[in-house]
Amino acid sequence: MGREVLVVEDHPNIARLVKLHVQELGCEVDLAFDGPSGLARAQAKAYAAIILERVLPGLDGLEVCRRLREAGNFAPILMLTAKRGEAERVRGLNTGVDDYLAKPFSVAELQSRVKALMRRAERCGRARRDEAEMVRVGALELDEAKRRVRVRGREVELTSREFELLLQLARNPGRVFTRSQLLDRVWSYDYAGHDHTVKSHINRLRAKIEDDPAHPRYILTVWGAGYKFTDEPPE
Repeated sequence: MGREVLVVEDHPNIARLVKLHVQELGCEVDLAFDGPSGLARAQAKAYAAIILERVLPGLDGLEVCRRLREAGNFAPILMLTAKRGEAERVRGLNTGVDDYLAKPFSVAELQSRVKALMRRAERCGRARRDEAEMVRVGALELDEAKRRVRVRGREVELTSREFELLLQLARNPGRVFTRSQLLDRVWSYDYAGHDHTVKSHINRLRAKIEDDPAHPRYILTVWGAGYKFTDEPPE
């Protein structure tokens, strides 16, 4: 995969500073300074990662993300934001944001987050090229190549992170993953202090694919250990 990154930030000085530090990672960086131009650039080129400001002129960052995901663009998105709170983070995750970085941030943290997103993108790209397959368990169908999930023939809309989490579990039926392992494999780094993020994603997945989320049949909790995908397919 190429190492081209798009930075969409309406403050030119911040945009150029981010560009400088991402270039230090060996990446080529394009800049956009508002929502519409950022969306157009993201749709015109396959970027390895997108760094997206939350509040932008024309279209805000969440709307840019939503439109990209609806168009089938799953480039990893790191959202820069001055907004705080779990509700804001959850809203972004539901829209398809892969990670958040709160302003002000350090150079080291910015570079660490970008490297993690690109590692995950490269790993997912290899998986789609080399291991793409259809996973069928009970009434659940998961198509890796097309990134589609169906339950009883009905297509289920998942965010990119929800899809990767489900894929990680479904590829390993019966294997128990701790929250830390899922953070490492799906988020690509130790999301320290935010392992509740795994639980919230598990809950949303269950709400979308389980007949009765309170009594799941696919994604099971192993108390005191973590989660696993059933190795006894539901009838």
